[in-house]
Amino acid sequence: MPKKSAKPKNSTPLSDLFPPDAKDLLTGGGIDYIRKIGLEVVRGIVFDVLTGKNLRDSTELLTRRRIATLNLATLGLFMNGSANSEIFVERLPYLAAEILNQKHLAKSERWIAQWVLGLTDKSFQNVLRDSHESLAEYRDRYIQTNKDVIAEHTRANGELHGTLSLESGMQAQINWLWMTYLLNTIGAQTLAIRGSEKSAYGKLFEKLILGSLLHILGFNYVPSEQAGEGIFWLSSQAERRESDATLLYELGKGIRFDIGFIGRGNPEISLDKVTRFERQLELGGSRYYLATIIIVDRIGNKSRIRELAQEVKGTIVQMSANFWPQQVAEILSETLGFDHEILSLTIIRLNHILK
Repeated sequence: MPKKSAKPKNSTPLSDLFPPDAKDLLTGGGIDYIRKIGLEVVRGIVFDVLTGKNLRDSTELLTRRRIATLNLATLGLFMNGSANSEIFVERLPYLAAEILNQKHLAKSERWIAQWVLGLTDKSFQNVLRDSHESLAEYRDRYIQTNKDVIAEHTRANGELHGTLSLESGMQAQINWLWMTYLLNTIGAQTLAIRGSEKSAYGKLFEKLILGSLLHILGFNYVPSEQAGEGIFWLSSQAERRESDATLLYELGKGIRFDIGFIGRGNPEISLDKVTRFERQLELGGSRYYLATIIIVDRIGNKSRIRELAQEVKGTIVQMSANFWPQQVAEILSETLGFDHEILSLTIIRLNHILK
């Protein structure tokens, strides 16, 4: 009998093989995250950060839950595919490459196809330089590399044979190739989800934490930039650079805020952003002179960020400090003449106010 070709005759969407209850975890925005984790959990995370805890610590279990769910869903994809075709795994890299060559792919379909080839969005950009012409060559090298590794491993450890079974009766015959492609897919998936979660939670909680802080300090939120006193807005796109929040204290005086959940290894990244902030703002015929407050997670002992911040007339606040919102209030007091009860509160009372 002629050997069956591993190359696909069509490009069945891989997402169709994904368990339906896991598809929603592939995509989602800020509102979706709030719905998923619950408003009370969100409030708890905001409180944790306002009292000096690390955002990553607070959201790690949520990230781990999503990763575990999608890891199991990927196993389901492999089992569903193998149940439908004996050569599903052999066909898989060809199918994934064919899908990635299509235009206007849904994010979920693009992600799954990339994972099957051991890629993420970032590695697709860096390794393939976003070139679809390079995809076939990469696919062939990917297949050959795995074959070489499996052959060496088999010589040392022997063949792998087995069957995975579900109570529903579904079965999949496994071997080293099946396991290798599954583990490669899960590895790429985990990297992609961690990167996605880091970005999504960062963007979501930057606004929630800054908005909560400025509200606690007695300022009024407005949805877009406008002239006024005692008001603030979030994520304003200035002419030269985006700031995460802008506060107008009184006529002619204001503050730009930049917040980043950046650790002690690279807080200078945050400073690089604020060096491009405009120092003045024209609104409603009035000119506001703006100081800068840079909020980062933690500053390393050898970091030069404090000295560099002084050069751009900015002030650094570390979220790792207990009750850092009180430090922000102190800076506002020194810079703008701001007065608030938070400035003289004890730790117990401050804890109550923030909660």
